[in-house]
Amino acid sequence: MSITANWSYPTAIKFGAGRIKELADHCKAVGIKKPLLVTDRGLASMAITQGALDVLEAAGLGRAIFADVDPNPNDINLAAGVKAFKDGGHDGVIAFGGGSGLDLGKAVAFMAGQSRPVWDFEDIGDWWTRASIEGIAPIIAVPTTAGTGSEVGRASVITNSETHTKKVIFHPKFLPAVTICDPELTVGMPKAITAGTGMDAFAHCLEAYSSPFYHPMSAGIALEGMRLVKEYLPRAFKDGTDIEARAHMMSAAAMGAVAFQKGLGAIHSLSHPVGALYNTHHGTTNAVVMPAVLAFNRAAIEEKIAAAAAYLGISGGFDGFADYVLSLRAELGIPEKLSALGVGTDRIDEMAAMAIVDPTAGGNPVELTLDSAKALFHETI
Repeated sequence: MSITANWSYPTAIKFGAGRIKELADHCKAVGIKKPLLVTDRGLASMAITQGALDVLEAAGLGRAIFADVDPNPNDINLAAGVKAFKDGGHDGVIAFGGGSGLDLGKAVAFMAGQSRPVWDFEDIGDWWTRASIEGIAPIIAVPTTAGTGSEVGRASVITNSETHTKKVIFHPKFLPAVTICDPELTVGMPKAITAGTGMDAFAHCLEAYSSPFYHPMSAGIALEGMRLVKEYLPRAFKDGTDIEARAHMMSAAAMGAVAFQKGLGAIHSLSHPVGALYNTHHGTTNAVVMPAVLAFNRAAIEEKIAAAAAYLGISGGFDGFADYVLSLRAELGIPEKLSALGVGTDRIDEMAAMAIVDPTAGGNPVELTLDSAKALFHETI
């Protein structure tokens, strides 16, 4: 058997409580003299964000911030961010926040050097080679949630505001030069966000582990990531100040994003159209559709999931694992149906059509057809 694959784990991660204090030093180390901190509206005025700006200002790096970012960032946010970057004469980006702030920050740093539209760099074939490398600004990533893992990723998910479809924009230079993982920044996360982002990390690990592609390094990381979520997400949810639980969840988030080099699947294929059309929280949406997709994939992954269950200390093989997912979801207060998130049945045909062409669909262990996507939506709404 001939096995060929391309693997890469190059992110420099500075992990530990209180390490946000090193932000200015890392800016200087990668040559950033005038950073633009990109985050979302909700975080803009919060103490953790102002504290990061204080660190920059004290070091003579200014305190510039751009926060006009939607929960599902889009091309309009991106254009405004690039304009702010250029108008301010900035030379680097600090991508700060959850998935939305991280994704948009990375995209701003990238698009600051491009003359072509962002859609020309969608993650299709070798489209990334179209990019001009010279003007791409260095990025420092600072996650404030423990979910997407965008801080270690080479892509951003940007919603097309005209078509309401989520597009994965890819380039190797999206990878942050330095990532600061400071669990103290996640202490103030509301319970619902702790739950949703934590389940996003779990979904990344579960789908990467289940993906049929060959990547045993990622499979191992995904397995341990699931274990960390099982051990520590309930603790972080119960007591947001549990810094040990927060730290392990921050690791699990980064591990999930590293692992999904191996692929994602129908959990994300279904979740992306829902988020684009209804602006739902991505991780929470993943958690709602997860049990149905797990059952849909059963024939292809039963043995794999039984092995994962054994590693996680769950008895009962595949059925035990499926029951665990349901109990975890209930423990975290996540609804059983998408209708609780405001999703209606009137756009199922449209969402199913979007789901089967989503870039994640190809990694599902069982082929996602239009009929099966419609059936899954009917089941989960």
